[in-house]
Amino acid sequence: MPWNSEHTNWFFKIETNLKSKDGKEVCLLEYNYDLNDKTVLSKWAKHFRNHYCFDSEIDFLRNGTGLSRKDFLVQLKFPTEARGFGSGIRSGDFSEILVADYLEYILGYWVPRTRYGNKTIRDESTKGTDLIGFKLYDENKTTKDVLKMFEVKAQYSGNKAKPRLQDAIDDSIKDDLRKAESLNAIKQRLFDKGKTEEALKVARFQNQVDMPYTSEFGVAALYSNDIYDEDVIINCDTSAHPYNSALFLIVIKGDDMMKLVHKLFEIAADES
Repeated sequence: MPWNSEHTNWFFKIETNLKSKDGKEVCLLEYNYDLNDKTVLSKWAKHFRNHYCFDSEIDFLRNGTGLSRKDFLVQLKFPTEARGFGSGIRSGDFSEILVADYLEYILGYWVPRTRYGNKTIRDESTKGTDLIGFKLYDENKTTKDVLKMFEVKAQYSGNKAKPRLQDAIDDSIKDDLRKAESLNAIKQRLFDKGKTEEALKVARFQNQVDMPYTSEFGVAALYSNDIYDEDVIINCDTSAHPYNSALFLIVIKGDDMMKLVHKLFEIAADES
């Protein structure tokens, strides 16, 4: 399998009393990556690349294009580095994948990886809920099952921090309405990939009346350290969220995050 979790060892939780304006606790994490650790970066790049195109499929998909594996990824699959909205899409995709890895490998949810491989336009973000994670407890479809919908926002450049956590909170308000479409999209993509067993796991969550489970919500904001501003975080407000009591807030910050984003795309292409 292409998936790898060693890069999640670079997460460090910062003990803090950080709270939103309405008293909601905020989990603060530092992401202390190491660009000199070639082994971890290589494994991570493979993990990252396979979100866009499985290594087992790349030769078939590039057939007829006249492109090498690297050029196929750079010219047709990966968001562009500098053109138009490409850089912003790169940072958004990276941030969603990083939070998905935290959700799966640190918090113990199953997060299907279906969001990026079927993009029609590579410099656009995929519509729908950013992330959905699942906890399935047994074959009897017990009410212990959990579905967690996550919205992710990032800012890695600029002179002043924007209210990205508030933006994620506001987007999360719509997630319950988008749930049915998002679940159907995940299930269909898994089925199209021949992953019928995983598609059936998603089906367990498509009718909450007949198969009860717990719904949870999460929001994440990611910043580079040079623009991170605690005042922007503590001024966010979750009181308008209809599922406020089931809302998890997380902030991830690290040094020069956009440098890491571009480096990861570079390694993913070079080692394809």
